[in-house]
Amino acid sequence: MSKAFTRESDGEDEDDEGGGSSAPLPAGTRNYMTPQGFARLRAELLTLLDDERPKIVETVHWAAKNGDRSENGDYLYGKKRLREIDRRVRFLTKRLEIAEVTDPSLHHGGEQVFFGATVTYVEDDGTERTVTIKGIDEAQSQQGEVSWVSPIARTLLRSRVGDVLRLETPAGAREIEVLSVEYPAPV
Repeated sequence: MSKAFTRESDGEDEDDEGGGSSAPLPAGTRNYMTPQGFARLRAELLTLLDDERPKIVETVHWAAKNGDRSENGDYLYGKKRLREIDRRVRFLTKRLEIAEVTDPSLHHGGEQVFFGATVTYVEDDGTERTVTIKGIDEAQSQQGEVSWVSPIARTLLRSRVGDVLRLETPAGAREIEVLSVEYPAPV
């Protein structure tokens, strides 16, 4: 069989849901996103399309003219990077098309937990934690942000200040109490 009709894949070329660092959307759920998260993903998409991809295409075009492509590092790396960029562009385009932008500042001053809330709670062992409930594509755990589909967020959603909730963890059920709920101020 001709090499032109085979597909060699190291798993990186697959057009999977994960085209980035985000988890796939659970079936039947919406892709909620804050306005800031939507703007950040859109800016990334535009940067890839307007800046990075044209530069790589130019490099690949130049490298292709240099002859033997099988040992041409610029060509091989450029083609690989183009596939990565195209995969990320497809991923971002799909996610932005289905995004439901929800402004958490609409709940400013409220005591009930909704999408976008920053919630401080205390665990039954006295450990106090603060999390901000964000969209799947924008939550950054290093900054205390959790996805709205995470177990802690699902437990906290619709609760109020003072509620004692049961959080199921791999180590067993824990009780947590909601201490405070905050939302960003309207702009």
